Amino acid sequence: MARVFSGVQPTGNLHLGNYLGAIRNFVRLQDDHECIYCVVDLHAVTVWQDPAELIRNTREVAAAFIAAGVDPEQSIIFNQSAVPQHAELAWVFNCVARVGWLNRMTQFKDKAGKNRENASVGLYVYPALMAADILAYRATHVPVGEDQKQHLELTRDIAQKFNNDFGTEFFPIIEPLIFDHAARVMSLRDGRNKMSKSDPSDNSRINITDDADAIAKKIRRARTDPEPVPDGSEALGTAETRPEAFNLIDIFAALADRPAADIMAEYGGKPFSEFKPALADVAVTALGPMGDEMRRLMDDPTEIDRALANGVARAREIAAPTLEEVYDIVGFLRP
Repeated sequence: MARVFSGVQPTGNLHLGNYLGAIRNFVRLQDDHECIYCVVDLHAVTVWQDPAELIRNTREVAAAFIAAGVDPEQSIIFNQSAVPQHAELAWVFNCVARVGWLNRMTQFKDKAGKNRENASVGLYVYPALMAADILAYRATHVPVGEDQKQHLELTRDIAQKFNNDFGTEFFPIIEPLIFDHAARVMSLRDGRNKMSKSDPSDNSRINITDDADAIAKKIRRARTDPEPVPDGSEALGTAETRPEAFNLIDIFAALADRPAADIMAEYGGKPFSEFKPALADVAVTALGPMGDEMRRLMDDPTEIDRALANGVARAREIAAPTLEEVYDIVGFLRP
């Protein structure tokens, strides 16, 4: 059975984009794959985090996994920092990866911005830690969005160079699992930008923990234009000319698990005053139970902590022997 690894950063305000782009797919993968899902708190601290908020956000991501339907008995759910093999293997990979490879990572340039000299070293070597996350479990497949494909390519490069340097075939060459449908959920206020927790307007996103009233209100206020709902014909525009309209259609299609063409066939030509209430109903039906369950879990995190502790123990059982073999291959003396 293929082994899948993926992770989500505990940076707060999980939203619809996180759910449709990642967490929902985690649930779907677990029936046919051995799945390992990590709350990547080591990655989170590449930029400063409030310690109390980091603890809360770590639990919130784990709660989202469970509330969405990831079974902590079937899949492994854990927080990265509790499995030291991630950080230890990352150091070996820091010595395998080349500076030129890291210099080409566009995500570092995007996140560091114009103030690159003040960015943390951790942010720069983030991709080597991501490679360690995956390869500590010798995973075979990783679900990725478009913005992570470059990092996955680096993971493949690191695995291949390690194998070549030491004359082994120890690490597998990872295959990406790319889910195109609704993988990029855009802002409700600007259809050309991704939905993001960092947007100052809470109305730009639907948070997973929003209640029914908040979800309906945000959809009602979502930016559109005076034209009717697109019907798939050029006469009513394209995703390029009407990004907000097509974003809402894509969200509807993803939440209803239907092709976007079906949604346009049903609502095309109608005013958004008819479309938005239907979208709100679908969103509340899909997200409402998940939000309720997350709030229940967060009110008493005992169940979350128990699931994480179980996951940590199971993750270490896989990662510890991997690191020991790596140390043997590299030539580290282990008295």
